[in-house]
Amino acid sequence: MIKVCALASGSNGNCYYIGNNHEGILIDAGISRRKIVERMKARGINPAIIKAGFITHEHQDHYRGARVFGQKHGIPFYISEQTLHRSYYTLRPPHIKTFTPGDEIQIGQFKVHSFLKKHDAAEPCSFRVQTGNYNIGVFTDIGEPCENVKSHLSLCDFLFLESNYDDALLASGRYPAFLKQRVAGEYGHLSNKQAVELIENHASEKLKTIFLSHISEDNNRGDIALFAFEHLNDKYDIRLTSRYDATELMHLEDDTISLSL
Repeated sequence: MIKVCALASGSNGNCYYIGNNHEGILIDAGISRRKIVERMKARGINPAIIKAGFITHEHQDHYRGARVFGQKHGIPFYISEQTLHRSYYTLRPPHIKTFTPGDEIQIGQFKVHSFLKKHDAAEPCSFRVQTGNYNIGVFTDIGEPCENVKSHLSLCDFLFLESNYDDALLASGRYPAFLKQRVAGEYGHLSNKQAVELIENHASEKLKTIFLSHISEDNNRGDIALFAFEHLNDKYDIRLTSRYDATELMHLEDDTISLSL
């Protein structure tokens, strides 16, 4: 049985768990080690089974807790060379291993596929995790969806997908013009509308569950993001991640997906 949840998702911190009964991995560790452990335990996950973590890019909401978690639990965090260079004063060996975007990294029963994406960072990557018959994608911090994102998304059964902002709320909101341009630009974030189009045009026939992720506190709301996907409710189980708590723990087994609180 595969178990999946978002421990945190938003500009204040990101961390995603993918595991089974014996081992697991983290994608990003942008909240404190204490919060990671607390939220794992609240969902019945033993932190001792974590074997490795993976960092998408050097913005602090994606790696803030990695150094302490790696040291305390004796696990490596995988990070690209350029991302490590940008974050070297926070993330250092021995609990760091580097990879080249495009590498496939085997951690126990999990094959982690890394690939480049468009975001305003040195070498931003996303990850698709293959385990058994399942492919689980963690696709956030995406500006303009590139061919890498589209091709990996087309293989996913389960997806954490950025739905960062609503166009109208961003346009009328308090952000200065340069920041609005950054968010909506080619190397910024994915809007609700763009996320819907990505699913409509590139989702796998196997895709069952979508967690809308990295939802802006200023330029979006959960109900608005869900409404954008409303016409897809008959086809997919669509849920929200949270900035402040872990999501439901989802169980993937025998081509079915269920949840436990």
